[in-house]
Amino acid sequence: MKNSPAATETAKIGGSRLISVDAYRGFVMLLMMGEALSFKEVYSKLPGSTFWSVLAFNQDHVAWAGCSLHDMIQPSFSFLVGLALPFSIAGRMAKGDKFSELLKHALLRSVILIALGIFLRSMWSKQTYFTFEDTLTQIGLGYTFLFLLGFCRQRIQIIALVVILVGYWAAFAAYPLPGGGFDYAAAGVPPNWEHNFTGFAAHWNKNTNLAWAFDRWFLNLFPRESVFTHNNGGYATLSFIPTLGTMIIGLLAGNQLRKGTAPFVLVRRFVLTGIGFIAIATLLHFTGIAPIVKRIWTPGWVLFSGGCCFLLLSFFYGVIDAAGHKKWPLLLVMIGTNSIAAYVLADGFGSFIRESLYIHLGRNYDMIFGDAYSTLIKGALVLAIQWLILFWMYRKKIFIKI
Repeated sequence: MKNSPAATETAKIGGSRLISVDAYRGFVMLLMMGEALSFKEVYSKLPGSTFWSVLAFNQDHVAWAGCSLHDMIQPSFSFLVGLALPFSIAGRMAKGDKFSELLKHALLRSVILIALGIFLRSMWSKQTYFTFEDTLTQIGLGYTFLFLLGFCRQRIQIIALVVILVGYWAAFAAYPLPGGGFDYAAAGVPPNWEHNFTGFAAHWNKNTNLAWAFDRWFLNLFPRESVFTHNNGGYATLSFIPTLGTMIIGLLAGNQLRKGTAPFVLVRRFVLTGIGFIAIATLLHFTGIAPIVKRIWTPGWVLFSGGCCFLLLSFFYGVIDAAGHKKWPLLLVMIGTNSIAAYVLADGFGSFIRESLYIHLGRNYDMIFGDAYSTLIKGALVLAIQWLILFWMYRKKIFIKI
């Protein structure tokens, strides 16, 4: 298996490569790599600009509830892992691989993804930084379970999705709300924080929920520079459970792609499914039953982001594979076919490239258009260098596999 943040097999139908899946994956990777452009820094220096305000908002995660374009990176990763799994299993079985061999491979992949996520988060630490909210780690924690579901009938896969969403929702709902003597400062969030929910939805507030309580126990089982009390962003280890739900939604999409349904019929089906998921999630959010919060991967977020993933898939599949416009997304495909390399370049070597540019071009090279655009100039060069590396790897047919 290869070529995605979870090293999934390339999706093919009847021996023909689904370029749309590579393009969608490449689009997601480009969003991640695009962090180097630092739109937020440009906006901070041009605060009156609506243009930079919109770009800055969509290049950052929302504070708690809601969604920006940037928030769609991790669910898209997870969705695409599930989507590619039916193709991977079919391809490996056609080559004669036995279930036991595939299971060992899935277990090894899970361990590698977890370890790689921890490694990338530890690069600037004095010791191993044991944390499990990284995209790769979250996928790795759930991947073996996804693999096993890949051998089940679709009915079982849907039941598993429902059990995960309802069970995770019920666990949060049952966890008691903080009492009057709760130390909000120790949890890293003020009691009157403007993004806190009230009423029943308060069960999904930042660092006062079930997942936060679990991490206060679990993460302190590992060697740490200091005792873990809270994650500043509110992210949590247990999010891998609903993330598995997102991967199952992708698995269901992959099942549909493998059936060979007429392309535009499938596009229409994906669009309707996406709109349906978003509508249900929006209703649950505004009634306070299940808020849409990406940082703790609420069931509402699983449905909302899953719907968005279906819409993105319908666009790429409809334009590229259904309509036959397969040449224009080459820039995205070059990234999408080597996304492990792209992920590591963006997450681990961006600062190295930036410092190298200062060494060779001087400390003020990025001031050519003034201070307001300095981070944009620097980021554009970093992004260009990363893409050229991936372009070279694509031309040389070098693809990183796990």
